[in-house]
Amino acid sequence: MRTVYAFAPSQRRMDGFDAFLFVVYLLGLYLGVALQITQKIPLTCAPSGLAGIVMLWRRRNDMRQRELAGLLLVIVMFLASIFSASDITFLDKRFTGLVQLVYSLVIGYAVFLTMTHGDRDRIAAILLAFCLTIMVGCLLEEYGGLREISDKVRGLLYNPGVVYDADLRDEILYGRVRPKLFTSEPSAVTFAYTHFSSVWLVLSRSRYKYLIFVGLLGLALVVLPGPTLMLMVLLAVPYGIFLAGGARRNSPSRLIGAAIVSALVLTLTVIAGQTIFAERLHQLQAGQDASFFYRFTGPMLVAFDMFHVHPWAGSGLTGEPYIADRVLTVFNNSAQFSSAWRIPKVSDVLTNYFWTHWIYLGAIWGTITLIGISLWLRVLGTTSILYCWAVWAILGQASGSYVGPKTWAVLLIAAACTVLVSQQEASEEQVYTGPQPHPLLARRFPRLAGPT
Repeated sequence: MRTVYAFAPSQRRMDGFDAFLFVVYLLGLYLGVALQITQKIPLTCAPSGLAGIVMLWRRRNDMRQRELAGLLLVIVMFLASIFSASDITFLDKRFTGLVQLVYSLVIGYAVFLTMTHGDRDRIAAILLAFCLTIMVGCLLEEYGGLREISDKVRGLLYNPGVVYDADLRDEILYGRVRPKLFTSEPSAVTFAYTHFSSVWLVLSRSRYKYLIFVGLLGLALVVLPGPTLMLMVLLAVPYGIFLAGGARRNSPSRLIGAAIVSALVLTLTVIAGQTIFAERLHQLQAGQDASFFYRFTGPMLVAFDMFHVHPWAGSGLTGEPYIADRVLTVFNNSAQFSSAWRIPKVSDVLTNYFWTHWIYLGAIWGTITLIGISLWLRVLGTTSILYCWAVWAILGQASGSYVGPKTWAVLLIAAACTVLVSQQEASEEQVYTGPQPHPLLARRFPRLAGPT
């Protein structure tokens, strides 16, 4: 007797307006523009926030009590963490961070709901179009006279203190000024491109997608060079291990092959990075690269210091003012830090949300919240939590703003990708004689029919 599984019709699939909202959400992540709604609380990635609110309303019937309870549990954990942190006088600042974090999680949940009720091919097409638009825009900025318009728009969108002004450094390292394309700095362009292209790789069903992905990487290295692009290669590793392979995904032979290929990819990435960014690497080895220190080395050292000084609850959410003196002490004790580097605000020199997680929450609450979020992801129907955290950790090396939408969009978009991939595999197995669909997927999406 054979068993057949098929998709029953969804309550309401992703339509044209949902696709438009998804594009606006991505645009908000790309621009990172903020609206100051109160004196202390900004609405970061404002277009994403507005699109997320509308998406949440449109998906209100798709929400489940277990999912909302899981989200509430995560919020309660973060609330408990800020009350556990030392020095209650900084509670006001920490509570502001909590408000921003809740906002980011809620709109991230909204995009998760929208994506998981969407068409995999359509979402992949949107992401590829976004990446190609970035490429065309950067080329126009470089050769088509768009830079003057871009700079004027940037002057209107961002505060003077956050607008990138290190063009001379770009000339030295890369031989030209890197494109910014309406964003505050070149790294915002490369981060968005890296993130969106890696999501496209997961969702695309093209037989040539690996060649296209390599082409996207090569084109980016020419048009908008930067070490962040190396993360594109690293992001292909968790995909190859945890999601690729279809029905054979968990077979021992495929896992061994994926591990070998991943090791080869990592080796090639290191070699390519040393070759393409040799001047940047030379500055790093000479202790002259402030950007790398503030993005990786410095936050890592501060996180280790928090494990020793404040292991229970760290500095608290957005608690940089509380640990400002310790941050400066840790930096000054590092051989890779130069006293000539400017530090306008401590929050400006801790630009790595992976390590900021541990700085804000410490070893104990940092671990508790990771477990809580993982349980929520499981309730959402995520079929590979390890994939989600791997993507989150990798992209964390190129972005800060732990409480901002960009950080949690990375995690929840990755979660949506695991669901979409599993959905597609289940729908394509019209006649299936092997194991039943993943139980988490079946609970989250009961429209997966049983035996017929």
